[in-house]
Amino acid sequence: MRIMVVDNCSTPESLEQLQAIVDRSPHEVEIVMLAANTGFGPGANVGFRKWMNEGIGDWVALAPHDALPAEGTLKRLVDAAEGRRRAGLACADVGEGEVPVYDRYFGGMTIPGNSEPPGWRSVDYPHGTLLIARRECLREIGLFDERYFAYCEEADLGLRAIAAGWEVGLVCGAMVKNPTMRSGSPVTDYLMHRNTLLLVREHSGRYQAAIRFIIALFQLTRGIVQRSYSPFIFSAKGRVWGLIDFLRGRFGPPPLFLMNEAGEPPTATTDRSRTT
Repeated sequence: MRIMVVDNCSTPESLEQLQAIVDRSPHEVEIVMLAANTGFGPGANVGFRKWMNEGIGDWVALAPHDALPAEGTLKRLVDAAEGRRRAGLACADVGEGEVPVYDRYFGGMTIPGNSEPPGWRSVDYPHGTLLIARRECLREIGLFDERYFAYCEEADLGLRAIAAGWEVGLVCGAMVKNPTMRSGSPVTDYLMHRNTLLLVREHSGRYQAAIRFIIALFQLTRGIVQRSYSPFIFSAKGRVWGLIDFLRGRFGPPPLFLMNEAGEPPTATTDRSRTT
């Protein structure tokens, strides 16, 4: 096994901590330094491209910095996927029976599932806490769509894989935790709203995206009028700009003023790039 860390413009203090961990690691670790915060999907694509160009192995695993897999999780993932000829993507089990599904109007989400025995369970997409991908699958369907920047890109990847005839699965019993997952910030709400609309438009159609937009607008209005509505997760500014930028066709990095408020590293570009 080889480990590659793609660093998305961490602070000097975080880089010192990273280097100390790497120095103690018994594994071969490569650090790829990026000059700006490119986002989760684009940063992962940097690692994917290096892995594909170097031709090492049939499987690659991807996890954010705060994923904590249980012992043996990676082996369970690969063993379960290799037993299925058309398995292209698979993800670990976050517990609580959460199953990734795609809804034509609401996009990617997880729903409570029945208690399943250990092993493969077909799902609509792999969640991004810990996933593995087969080289042939990525070569055929491509990498993450970088318009998403962060959030919903794994749902898009899974739906594209299924459309191309690949299997996507959750390996029950291959456990991973993500204890520091954040939600409710203006940046998170911006990305979730904008990207969900993009995902629904791309995979369901413009009519479904219009209905989803109306629902989001209703929820936004209710949140503004009823201050007590979802007080801990509601961020009007992020949601408003997410809806506006979807209509404008602005994708990629979030607006700089939202990133600055959240204390995030600078993004890769300040251009307000447009995609039709």
